[in-house]
Amino acid sequence: MNAYVSKYSPTPSTSHAVVIKEARAEYHKIQKLAPRREAYVRSKYFRRDKVFINQFWEHLRQKRPGDVVRRARLFAPAIDLIRNTTLSPDTIYSRGSKDMELHRFYGKAKNGAEFVVQIRENKRSKRKDFMSVFPVDKRTK
Repeated sequence: MNAYVSKYSPTPSTSHAVVIKEARAEYHKIQKLAPRREAYVRSKYFRRDKVFINQFWEHLRQKRPGDVVRRARLFAPAIDLIRNTTLSPDTIYSRGSKDMELHRFYGKAKNGAEFVVQIRENKRSKRKDFMSVFPVDKRTK
């Protein structure tokens, strides 16, 4: 498994309020740079195409609070991975819709924590959305 090594560590806190506050602050920095306030980052892997990150927050709303903290702690390393990785992801093709692909990038935070970033791509419109980030489960490796 090739993993991009991020220059960021996960948020050190495990408090829901602190972790969300720091992740949202990072998100708002990115959002302020976008001309129409739909936050995106440009990805080296996708030849500087935009990867929109709004969908990530919608995805987090569906999770239980403990899982939200676990995922939000990895927001900064995930954004770093999206911007800078040139390593090929695992690509999963959708059975139901031929228009959708799911790309899974593997990363390692500065402190050694391994994580997975998922980006969904619509093949027709070429739109890419940052869907999720989660730590790699050591038991399943």
